[in-house]
Amino acid sequence: MIHKTAIIDSKAKISTNVEIGPYATIGPNVEIGENTLIQSHVNITGNTTIGKGNKLYSFASIGSDPQDLKYKGEETTLLIGDNNTIREHVTINTGTVQGGGLTKVGNNNLIMIGAHIAHDCIIGNNIVMANNTAIAGHAEIEDFVIIGAKCGVQQFTRIGKRAMIGGMTGVLRDVIPYGLSTGNRNYLNGINVVGLRRDKVSNKDILGLTDAYKEIFKTEVLSENLKNLNGKYTDNPLVKDVLDFINKDKKRPICTPFLK
Repeated sequence: MIHKTAIIDSKAKISTNVEIGPYATIGPNVEIGENTLIQSHVNITGNTTIGKGNKLYSFASIGSDPQDLKYKGEETTLLIGDNNTIREHVTINTGTVQGGGLTKVGNNNLIMIGAHIAHDCIIGNNIVMANNTAIAGHAEIEDFVIIGAKCGVQQFTRIGKRAMIGGMTGVLRDVIPYGLSTGNRNYLNGINVVGLRRDKVSNKDILGLTDAYKEIFKTEVLSENLKNLNGKYTDNPLVKDVLDFINKDKKRPICTPFLK
């Protein structure tokens, strides 16, 4: 059902069984997948594609221009997957030419009230992003990450899969997969063991990861610690995820247990 006060451009592509509430505004270059709910006063603009089964709550602003002084009106894109819940006053911007032109949000995410996802971010699947969290440009958030309320994530920062970020944390350094991170300038304070157990990861793999964690972050000289692993833990998939993440090209330093 489409409310009679909704303003929908004739060029917009609206699939079947889409519900659009009062005073929602949908621009000409928008595509919306089936079984999507768009509540009152939602604004969807830009080159924006939204998949199936999403729920967008009142006053969300989706596909607006990037907040980047280099942006000069170029056509860039926002792609949102399926089955996401996007709560009130969430803002998600399109990409920039300099950043590849694409902001991407995956599937099955819960993006809570007032959260912001900036230009060129890559947001994975099954993520919980709590109220008033702000993700700056070019950040990458991997699958199953939980981010507490009122966090700020600096541009170009990465957060590895199944990591957990405490509320009001300033994330300035890359957080390894399965890590726990907190602080007004984030540091690492362990492994997300509770989350791994909930996901029925074997005790053997969890113990191997916690042992490897102690070796990887034994001292502040990360490169030397990695050399001293000497091929250990090669049969542990969790440790492999962490090492692959650390060794990947990056713009930010790796978050460690040390405050420096």
